[in-house]
Amino acid sequence: MAEPTPPGSESQGRGQVPGPAADDMAVSERTRLRRIPEQGSHRRSDLDAVLDAGFVCHLGLLVDGWPMVVPTSYARHGDWLFLHGSVASRSLRAAREPVAACVTVTHVDGLVLARSVFEHAVNYRCAMVYGVPEMLVETDEKLVGLRAISDQVAPGQWEYARAPSAKELAATTVLRMTLDECSVKIRSGPPDDGDGPDGELDVWAGEIPLRTIRLDPLADPALGPGISVPAHLTDGEPAPGSTAWRSITLD
Repeated sequence: MAEPTPPGSESQGRGQVPGPAADDMAVSERTRLRRIPEQGSHRRSDLDAVLDAGFVCHLGLLVDGWPMVVPTSYARHGDWLFLHGSVASRSLRAAREPVAACVTVTHVDGLVLARSVFEHAVNYRCAMVYGVPEMLVETDEKLVGLRAISDQVAPGQWEYARAPSAKELAATTVLRMTLDECSVKIRSGPPDDGDGPDGELDVWAGEIPLRTIRLDPLADPALGPGISVPAHLTDGEPAPGSTAWRSITLD
């Protein structure tokens, strides 16, 4: 089986990579920021940072007139977003016409507890990607997408584990979307009511930071003797957005 290679600099088209994106993304009616626009961004660098910091997204689309939101793994690979579409693929196959979709990636960074309940909030980073997913059928394109997802979830695992067989590839669906219509919103910092009348209240206010902690690997009970955890898992950074518990220091 040929080794998949990342898309090159071909002209834009089916199976080809869009040209390099400028930092300022185009704004559509769907991505125009209306509520609290100061927390929003249409910078491509902000979009990439949010997408690269995770590996689970939610894919929303209409199926038989009803909304469906499916959690699945994903990866950003250049100007493409690849999705592992095992459940969504059945929905897309059932659609006679291309199905518009919205992909959301959210990272929760903390609780914001204010002096009044109204001012409570959440610190977060969120990206929304609109488009029509393309179901990949060519083997080479599928392999590029699957490798991108593997490299995002656990860098080094693609080279370490057995490659997908032809039968496995036939049973796997990979979806691809462009990053042409996207927006980002980010909230950080303390509550907003410290400068108002509630700032005089004898009520504690502040933030409770939240993190995803990565614990040590647990071996499969069926693992044969003498097989140790590979270095790309012990020394690398699988599960982007997580923090290894051994690196945590308490003040």
